[in-house]
Amino acid sequence: MNIEERRLMTKVVKLYYLEGWTQTEIAKKINKSRPIVSKLLKQAKEKQIVEIYLKDSTVHTVQLERELEQKYNLKEAIVIESAHSGPELIMRKLGVVTARYIEKKLDQINTIGISWGTSVYAVVEAFQYQANKPVHLIPLIGGIGQNYIGYHTNSLLFELAQKLNSTSSYLYAPAVVESEELRNHIVRSKDVKEVLTKGKQVDIAIVGIGNPGIQNTMTEMGYLLEEDQQSLLNAGAIGDINSNFFNKDGELVDHLLNNRTVGVKLEDIKNISEVITIVRGDYKLFPLHVALENNFITTLVIDSDTAEKLLKKYK
Repeated sequence: MNIEERRLMTKVVKLYYLEGWTQTEIAKKINKSRPIVSKLLKQAKEKQIVEIYLKDSTVHTVQLERELEQKYNLKEAIVIESAHSGPELIMRKLGVVTARYIEKKLDQINTIGISWGTSVYAVVEAFQYQANKPVHLIPLIGGIGQNYIGYHTNSLLFELAQKLNSTSSYLYAPAVVESEELRNHIVRSKDVKEVLTKGKQVDIAIVGIGNPGIQNTMTEMGYLLEEDQQSLLNAGAIGDINSNFFNKDGELVDHLLNNRTVGVKLEDIKNISEVITIVRGDYKLFPLHVALENNFITTLVIDSDTAEKLLKKYK
């Protein structure tokens, strides 16, 4: 490239990027065709005469979103910035962006399935009161218990139904019962069977991901004893979705607890068109990775710190 060619390229770049001229206007100015102007702009990038930077606080999170979507073939990844925020604030932020994401879809969907736990609670709390077309809410797991009642599915359904001015089905059974025999009796009853069947067919499911060994909501709520946790770990459990405990290969572990749960099974959740989860914390990296690798999740809402660690750990 001689001096004259470089001067012309620099002039085109200056007019286009700094002064806001259109390619047609530049073509008239330099007495060249529009395709030549387009070619000069392309060459300027290739020769690094011009470099384009996006200067915005969201650039970093958008890049993480694209990496997550490509790595795990996700329908959508939403990453929030977690710098200078504590765990509780991050969880509230995750709940807000998830609620806003779903609110935009309300006119296009008919049913939403709700699981239970702290992350699902954060989403329900963040919903705004709506005047959209009502949707029907369906529990994905039983919702009766004595502790942390606000985290149970039926309580979450009731609150969300008020906010969305919608109707809701309920499961009048605990999430986990005392025996497999009792569980089978409950799920064969007409009302429960109908609700669980509807739960398999929801347009959107909101679920959490747990780690049976660390900070497990089921333990806090009294469903898991310490010996249950240990036996789950001994059986190879590394995570759970909707209280379906799975191993490192994404398969249900052979454990009595999986046979005592009144809820939609993991294989049925996998067949729901959109399954949304929100995740924060290092202790959820491995179960999240396994869930994503096995396509249990289609839409991930996550903080930037956890997203970075996930991508780095599982290159």
